[in-house]
Amino acid sequence: MEAHLLEWLNLSVRWVHMITGVAWIGASFYFVWLENNLNRVNPKNGLAGDLWAIHGGGIYHLEKYKLAPPTMPDNLHWFKWEAYFTWLSGVALLCVVFYSNPTLYLLAPGSSLTGPEGVLLGIGSLFVGWFVYSFLCDSALGKRPALLGFILFVLIIGAAYGFSKVFSGRGAYLHVGAIIGTIMVGNVFRIIMPAQRALVAAIAENRTPDPALPAKGLLRSRHNNYFTLPVLFIMISNHFPSTYGSQYNWLILAGIAVLAVLVRHYFNTRHDSHKFAWTLPAAAVSMICLAYVTGPAPMSSAPEVAKAPGTIEYQPLPETALGGGKKPAEAAPAAAPETAPAQASNAGPAFDKVHNVIQERCTVCHSAKPTSPLFSAAPGGVMFDTPEQIKLQAPRIQAQAVASQIMPLGNITQMTQQERDLIGAWIVQGAQTQ
Repeated sequence: MEAHLLEWLNLSVRWVHMITGVAWIGASFYFVWLENNLNRVNPKNGLAGDLWAIHGGGIYHLEKYKLAPPTMPDNLHWFKWEAYFTWLSGVALLCVVFYSNPTLYLLAPGSSLTGPEGVLLGIGSLFVGWFVYSFLCDSALGKRPALLGFILFVLIIGAAYGFSKVFSGRGAYLHVGAIIGTIMVGNVFRIIMPAQRALVAAIAENRTPDPALPAKGLLRSRHNNYFTLPVLFIMISNHFPSTYGSQYNWLILAGIAVLAVLVRHYFNTRHDSHKFAWTLPAAAVSMICLAYVTGPAPMSSAPEVAKAPGTIEYQPLPETALGGGKKPAEAAPAAAPETAPAQASNAGPAFDKVHNVIQERCTVCHSAKPTSPLFSAAPGGVMFDTPEQIKLQAPRIQAQAVASQIMPLGNITQMTQQERDLIGAWIVQGAQTQ
């Protein structure tokens, strides 16, 4: 029951995070588009520009004041709760997914950190990231946006590299996203909203508003806009182990972040010119290149497989380590020396050996009735109870247990490299179950 409730808690928090994130990012995209498309030719007195638009069967007329109207309207809508709830639900999701069981999801197998140390590092990095960013923006670099952007990019990718050394691939990616999200909500809470409150207060007191504060808020809003596409990629990246599961995951993140920022820049500037239109085909070609370079390495040839030992040296965990997990399949007796090496070479590894490994290392979770207390149902509906199911899932096993080695989660069942090689050799030989 605990695993079932945890699954629904995960679903609920994740859904709230997605809904509020869509609202926040949608508002960011809209207001940057609105700012860029204002008609600034001969505006009315006191206006910075206006815009006519049609949507949903109605025609809208939007006006932007240089600072503010002479008197404040009775109803003024503030855009802030979308940002706040996105961050709060994101932190809640970190707690549900990573911090509630850090040794399984957060830390990389063999990490030098303990679970509590990993949690403290994750939480601390959010606040350190915000203060470093804010300090740089308020320094002389704030007047050199291109240089500031480059330095921020280097620092964020540096954080990704550091996380990749102690966190799992998913943990590293999601904490980079959490740092960026904290910077974005910090901009709203610490810069944009105070600037807007100061503007409203000045109008209410019949004072001339300070134009510096709204300008600073607009700059931070633009920063948030450029952060959005990298954050969106990180939000969906946990479904794609060829990115976070690669040994070069931080470089992959860097490449995709650059492409995302360039594409965002084109959409932010296309009202003025299309000189950045080249970013669209360049991004498409670059994604194809990334797909190629992150592909799995070729597996060993058949003759090399024949040299592998005939038996697998299991290192089973105690049942308590898996929460009363499934007992290992009955190990096959030590094999007699091969009498026909050439024939064994053509056949590849025997399926019974592969089946024993999968039963021992994988079916504690991926079964119709998982014995791990972490899951009430097989994650993703993937089950390895029968030879037919194992053969059907061979490509996924290759990607996640052999190539990227992100499975088993946290390597909780202690799958050895020898076992991964055995499975990989079986798959490259055709994944035969007979």
